[in-house]
Amino acid sequence: MHNKEVPKFGVKETIQFVGVKELSPEEQGVVQSLSTDYFAKIKREINNVTDLVVHIKTADKGGERDKRKRYTLVVRAVFPGFVIEAKDSDDYELPKALHKSFGEIISQIHHKLRTDSTRPKPYE
Repeated sequence: MHNKEVPKFGVKETIQFVGVKELSPEEQGVVQSLSTDYFAKIKREINNVTDLVVHIKTADKGGERDKRKRYTLVVRAVFPGFVIEAKDSDDYELPKALHKSFGEIISQIHHKLRTDSTRPKPYE
Protein backbone atom coordinates (compact mmCIF):
# COMPACT_ATOMS: atom_id res chain seq x y z
CA MET A 1 0.00 0.00 0.00
CA HIS A 2 1.48 3.32 -1.06
CA ASN A 3 0.11 6.76 -0.25
CA LYS A 4 0.85 9.96 -2.08
CA GLU A 5 -0.22 13.17 -0.42
CA VAL A 6 -1.38 16.04 -2.57
CA PRO A 7 -1.18 19.07 -0.26
CA LYS A 8 -3.15 22.17 -1.13
CA PHE A 9 -4.04 24.98 1.26
CA GLY A 10 -3.65 22.83 4.35
CA VAL A 11 -6.18 20.21 3.23
CA LYS A 12 -4.82 16.68 3.30
CA GLU A 13 -5.89 14.74 0.24
CA THR A 14 -4.42 11.36 -0.46
CA ILE A 15 -4.12 9.05 -3.40
CA GLN A 16 -3.83 5.53 -2.05
CA PHE A 17 -2.30 2.84 -4.26
CA VAL A 18 -3.00 -0.82 -3.49
CA GLY A 19 -1.17 -3.61 -5.30
CA VAL A 20 1.44 -1.37 -6.91
CA LYS A 21 4.41 -3.23 -5.44
CA GLU A 22 3.80 -6.14 -7.81
CA LEU A 23 4.34 -3.85 -10.82
CA SER A 24 7.64 -2.93 -12.43
CA PRO A 25 9.12 0.54 -11.72
CA GLU A 26 8.06 1.77 -15.18
CA GLU A 27 4.49 0.61 -14.60
CA GLN A 28 4.50 2.21 -11.14
CA GLY A 29 5.50 5.52 -12.73
CA VAL A 30 2.69 5.24 -15.28
CA VAL A 31 0.14 4.53 -12.53
CA GLN A 32 1.37 7.41 -10.38
CA SER A 33 1.46 9.99 -13.18
CA LEU A 34 -1.93 9.10 -14.67
CA SER A 35 -3.57 8.92 -11.24
CA THR A 36 -2.21 12.34 -10.29
CA ASP A 37 -3.43 13.83 -13.58
CA TYR A 38 -6.91 12.35 -13.21
CA PHE A 39 -7.05 13.42 -9.55
CA ALA A 40 -6.64 17.02 -10.74
CA LYS A 41 -9.47 16.50 -13.26
CA ILE A 42 -11.73 15.06 -10.58
CA LYS A 43 -10.87 18.01 -8.31
CA ARG A 44 -12.05 20.36 -11.07
CA GLU A 45 -15.40 18.59 -11.17
CA ILE A 46 -15.86 18.40 -7.39
CA ASN A 47 -13.82 20.47 -4.98
CA ASN A 48 -14.18 18.35 -1.85
CA VAL A 49 -12.58 15.03 -2.81
CA THR A 50 -10.96 13.59 0.29
CA ASP A 51 -9.46 10.29 -0.91
CA LEU A 52 -8.77 8.43 -4.12
CA VAL A 53 -8.02 4.70 -3.93
CA VAL A 54 -6.47 2.91 -6.92
CA HIS A 55 -6.49 -0.89 -6.47
CA ILE A 56 -4.56 -2.85 -9.10
CA LYS A 57 -4.56 -6.61 -9.53
CA THR A 58 -2.48 -8.46 -12.09
CA ALA A 59 -3.16 -11.89 -13.52
CA ASP A 60 -0.89 -13.81 -15.83
CA LYS A 61 -2.59 -15.30 -18.83
CA GLY A 62 -0.81 -18.60 -18.34
CA GLY A 63 0.54 -20.86 -21.00
CA GLU A 64 3.78 -20.81 -22.90
CA ARG A 65 2.77 -18.76 -25.92
CA ASP A 66 0.97 -15.89 -24.21
CA LYS A 67 3.15 -14.09 -21.65
CA ARG A 68 0.89 -11.05 -21.24
CA LYS A 69 -0.47 -9.78 -17.94
CA ARG A 70 -4.08 -8.73 -17.47
CA TYR A 71 -4.59 -5.68 -15.26
CA THR A 72 -7.81 -5.35 -13.26
CA LEU A 73 -8.50 -2.00 -11.61
CA VAL A 74 -10.93 -0.77 -8.99
CA VAL A 75 -10.86 3.00 -8.49
CA ARG A 76 -12.75 4.59 -5.62
CA ALA A 77 -13.26 8.33 -5.09
CA VAL A 78 -14.41 9.35 -1.61
CA PHE A 79 -16.43 12.53 -1.14
CA PRO A 80 -18.18 13.80 1.98
CA GLY A 81 -21.48 11.98 1.96
CA PHE A 82 -20.86 9.28 -0.65
CA VAL A 83 -18.37 7.12 -2.52
CA ILE A 84 -18.08 6.64 -6.28
CA GLU A 85 -16.50 3.40 -7.41
CA ALA A 86 -15.49 2.15 -10.85
CA LYS A 87 -15.16 -1.62 -11.10
CA ASP A 88 -14.69 -4.03 -13.96
CA SER A 89 -11.96 -2.06 -15.71
CA ASP A 90 -9.55 -4.61 -17.04
CA ASP A 91 -7.24 -4.72 -20.01
CA TYR A 92 -3.93 -6.11 -21.19
CA GLU A 93 -2.46 -2.59 -21.36
CA LEU A 94 -2.09 -0.75 -18.06
CA PRO A 95 -2.58 2.84 -19.35
CA LYS A 96 -5.71 1.80 -21.25
CA ALA A 97 -7.19 0.18 -18.12
CA LEU A 98 -6.40 3.31 -16.08
CA HIS A 99 -8.06 5.59 -18.64
CA LYS A 100 -11.14 3.35 -18.69
CA SER A 101 -11.57 3.33 -14.93
CA PHE A 102 -10.96 7.06 -14.43
CA GLY A 103 -13.27 7.86 -17.34
CA GLU A 104 -15.96 5.82 -15.62
CA ILE A 105 -15.42 7.78 -12.38
CA ILE A 106 -15.79 11.11 -14.20
CA SER A 107 -18.92 9.95 -16.06
CA GLN A 108 -20.48 8.79 -12.77
CA ILE A 109 -19.73 12.19 -11.24
CA HIS A 110 -21.47 13.86 -14.19
CA HIS A 111 -24.43 11.51 -13.88
CA LYS A 112 -24.92 11.65 -10.11
CA LEU A 113 -24.08 15.27 -9.44
CA ARG A 114 -25.05 16.90 -12.74
CA THR A 115 -21.77 18.77 -13.01
CA ASP A 116 -21.86 18.72 -16.81
CA SER A 117 -22.74 22.27 -17.85
CA THR A 118 -22.99 21.67 -21.60
CA ARG A 119 -26.72 21.11 -21.44
CA PRO A 120 -28.87 24.27 -21.09
CA LYS A 121 -30.88 24.28 -17.89
CA PRO A 122 -34.10 26.30 -17.63
CA TYR A 123 -33.40 27.37 -14.06
CA GLU A 124 -29.97 28.93 -14.70
